[in-house]
Order: sequence, then C-alpha cells, then structure tokens
Amino acid sequence: MSSFEEAETEETVTCLHLTFYHPGQEEKMMFRCLNFCRREQVRADDTAKFGRDSSVCRYSLMDTRVSRVQFSLQFYRKLHTSEYGFEIKNLSKKTKLTVNQTELGYLNKIDLPWKCIICFGDYQILAEIQEGEAMDYFETHLHLAEAPVLQEKCLPSLQPIPEKDISPSFFLSQEKSPTEMDENDL
Repeated sequence: MSSFEEAETEETVTCLHLTFYHPGQEEKMMFRCLNFCRREQVRADDTAKFGRDSSVCRYSLMDTRVSRVQFSLQFYRKLHTSEYGFEIKNLSKKTKLTVNQTELGYLNKIDLPWKCIICFGDYQILAEIQEGEAMDYFETHLHLAEAPVLQEKCLPSLQPIPEKDISPSFFLSQEKSPTEMDENDL
C-alpha cells in the first residue's frame, strides 16, 4: 500500500467568514487588532467573543463605544443531525444587536443564519457560514470591507406588474381595494 492509501481521510472544516465595516474605520483604526485574510482555528468548545476587552474577547474592536463584551458566537451541533451551526448572543447591556432585522436585547440569542448581516452602532458585519464536517474545531476568516455591507434597499414599485397576455387597462379599471371575482367574469 502506498502512503496515499494509508493517509487519514481529510475532513472539511466549518468556516465562518466575517466581513467587517465601519464608516470611520480609516481614521479610527478600530479593526487594527483583527487578523484579516488569514484563517484562524477556534476550538469547538470555545465561545468566540467580540468586544473592546482584549483580555476577555478573542476578537477585539478598538473603540470606546463598543461594549467590553459586545456579542458571542457559539459553535454547536444540531440535535439529531450531523449539521453544525452557530448561535449568536448579545452580551451588551447598552447596545442592541440586530441580525437581519431581528433585534436582540441583552442576553437574547438566536441561531445565526447561513448568511446574514450583524449590526450594532455603526458596525456592520456580513457573516457567511461555509459548512464542514470537523467536530473538534471551526475556523474564522475575517475580511475588511471598503464599502458598507448593508446598502439601502429600494422599495419595489407599488404599481402591479401585469402578467403575460393581460391588458394593462385591466389593472387600471380595478377598484383600489381587492374584490372577489368569479373566474367566469373574466
């Protein structure tokens, strides 16, 4: 047998990609303690904490407006499956945390969606989970965004869009409130 055949089976690792943005990042350098563009291993039983206190937090943000411990991410295995996920918990008593428009108060926690935007204060973090199989650890890969990760969304037009083969005049003749209609009336 060759050494290739005897080698351990390589398992993929769950990786949490985090892209950070703050409008004052160039002047204030609040991300200077983060290791960007390099994957970092985190033990599965460790809680990844983000905040101002470098003695407690694995990921330090150098900003006095950030709580000593702002939030945490906990890696876990979903019950009765082989899937893994992350739970995010707000650890700030003063600042609410939003995850895709879901507002978390102090000690509130939710499962982190596979792709979401985490916001607190002027901070925006795009989080994307790359699934893996390893049980003992996960990886983080931090990135720095030059533009906001959260853009203002344009509201869709409230004007109905006609389906194919239906005359636009049909919609113009409709009342403002919806009415029931028998299919034979068309």
